[in-house]
Amino acid sequence: MTKALLTPDFCVIGAGSGGLTFAAGAAQMGARVVLLEEKHMGGDCLNTGCVPSKALIAAAKAGYARTHAADFGWESSTTPVDFDKVRTHIKEVIAAIAPQDSVERFSALGVTVIEERGTFQDDRTVETASYIIQAKRFVIATGGKPLVPKIPGLEHVPFLTNETLFDVPHLPSHLAIIGGGPIGMEMAQAFRRLGSRVTVFEVSRVLPKDEPSLTAHLKEVLHEEGVDIHEHTRVTGVSRNDDGTLVSFEKTAGTPQTCRASHLFMATGRDKNLAGLGLEKAKVSFSPRGIAVRPTLQTTNPKIYALGDCIEGPLFTHAAGYQAGIALRNTIFGLRTKATTRMVPWVTYTDPELAHIGHTQEELQRQEIPYRVLEIPFTENDRAQADRRTQGAIMVLVTPRGKILGVSILGTHAGELIAPWILAMENGLSIGAVASTLLPYPTLSEISKKAAGAFYKDKLFSPFMRQVVTFLMGLKT
Repeated sequence: MTKALLTPDFCVIGAGSGGLTFAAGAAQMGARVVLLEEKHMGGDCLNTGCVPSKALIAAAKAGYARTHAADFGWESSTTPVDFDKVRTHIKEVIAAIAPQDSVERFSALGVTVIEERGTFQDDRTVETASYIIQAKRFVIATGGKPLVPKIPGLEHVPFLTNETLFDVPHLPSHLAIIGGGPIGMEMAQAFRRLGSRVTVFEVSRVLPKDEPSLTAHLKEVLHEEGVDIHEHTRVTGVSRNDDGTLVSFEKTAGTPQTCRASHLFMATGRDKNLAGLGLEKAKVSFSPRGIAVRPTLQTTNPKIYALGDCIEGPLFTHAAGYQAGIALRNTIFGLRTKATTRMVPWVTYTDPELAHIGHTQEELQRQEIPYRVLEIPFTENDRAQADRRTQGAIMVLVTPRGKILGVSILGTHAGELIAPWILAMENGLSIGAVASTLLPYPTLSEISKKAAGAFYKDKLFSPFMRQVVTFLMGLKT
């Protein structure tokens, strides 16, 4: 069969967040776009990542609120969860969002969607089962896949990843999770709240990129809810029999131990989806860390760009979308805009949530940058008290002159509360801009204003200021 030849302006490989953002933007600005996706439109985020995990977290949170209703005068309920309905809820959420990422929508935008795998044949040609595509520019946005470490015995043991976790037909009686990053901690709490026993194994400390004092607080919350967390622990092997999966592990300088679970979930990070792309033929350099790109997102082949999880950098849906915008400016308008990872925020969607933007104390200490810590607990926020959601704190790092260096928030709706800090940092606003903002009362957002105001507390209420005020009052009649 003779393959059809297509000669678009752009060929985008991968229909996840980054690829879809680029394809939609380019098509709506008048470019001819071909989009290749061999699996599912929407990529990992819609189908096996962000969306189903947050839907599961919402179901678990609803159940948790029901069991604590007595705090508000209602009768608490401990009826076991109907896991079939939880799975239905997850599917309904995906189905509600899917039309935005669908073949039909992108076809209506003018994008030629080809549901086939694409492989580079040379530095300007991609071939699929039915087409040969010679585009003016290519964009690789193939995303990532679960990273499965080498653990003795794992090849003989069934295990779950994010690609299969949400298809489990029955609620696990005991879920063992290897990996204490954001995915591991989110799923640990969610399944515990749904009724599973949960054990987490982490080779270092959980959530290692976040502020240690806040993660320590979060660990206390999870411990109180019944999640068993083993930090600085190495899993030495796994095996399976009729009684379940046996996980063998050792703590640092400790004796070997075992844990028997019904299900094993691997939350050990992400790998790059690069196999079979023919990158060598395309003259695109890559390594296990991802495709090599310049700050403009060009690869070693200047006509090929790459973005999202397939390149080295932050593995976030919003980062891929941001990079797609950079790639659009550079490919369509010939600009040399540089993508930066300096201000990429992230949120771990536990309850309470843990959000971050900018530097951590560890980074500032390593770079020998002087800073002050402004920290306010949620116990000092009136709305948090009214909602009985006082766990956590806000931590703001500033220079002695008030430049905002980093913000971390552990608390209810932290993912929303971080937004004004992102705006402030991206626009170079000082701590004074946040401190002087008029906010409605009572709101959770007031905690940001209180933290910013703490920057001026020492000066405003110092002995020197008392002398000044005393002098000024003495002049009044």
